[in-house]
Amino acid sequence: MQQEFWLERWQQKQIGFHSDAINPHLQQVWPTLNIVPGSRVFVPLCGKSNDMLYLLAQGYNVIGVELSPLAVQAFFAENGLSATTHQQRNFSISETDGLRIYCGDFFDLSASELDGVHAVYDRASLVALPPEMRRTYAAHMQQLLKPGTASLLVAFDYPQQEMQGPPFSVQTDEVLALYRNWCAVELLYTEDILDREPRFRNQGVSRLQEQIYVLNVV
Repeated sequence: MQQEFWLERWQQKQIGFHSDAINPHLQQVWPTLNIVPGSRVFVPLCGKSNDMLYLLAQGYNVIGVELSPLAVQAFFAENGLSATTHQQRNFSISETDGLRIYCGDFFDLSASELDGVHAVYDRASLVALPPEMRRTYAAHMQQLLKPGTASLLVAFDYPQQEMQGPPFSVQTDEVLALYRNWCAVELLYTEDILDREPRFRNQGVSRLQEQIYVLNVV
């Protein structure tokens, strides 16, 4: 899956993966991670997610990375936020109080650009990538994060043959294979959400489990 795929999705406004609502798992589970307000939180492949506004409202400093300039522009415009923008290496960086978004390729990020990050919120990153890219993604994340960093990961488990991703099905065995060599992995809970996800049902998906993990870098 090439960059052009996602850039075209945003250009054509094919963004069914975006939700205006704050993710309920973020609201319910995040407080249990005991991340101190004022800490830096990384949101990979952030799009124009309003979940970043929730994290800001809780007193965190948020760092996002997003490939599409249209997504970054929409986030600031739709939320009435003004930002300063400058260029650094391969990124156009937009900043406002407590928030910095790197517009560019996640895989170009270096550990220095995430210096001080204490937590990661991954609702739509891992599941957006096909299998071979998921392995590369997890390996790069390992290079970026320091021991003690906590991550909240939201994943889906459904019969992959019934729908072409994204979002892709990422089963527990794969999450363990990607992360257990460098993270403590805990599956908090799993829930059948097919009844409230017509987009999946209309594609012919017969089973859809949403799974919530906490990962702690060791």
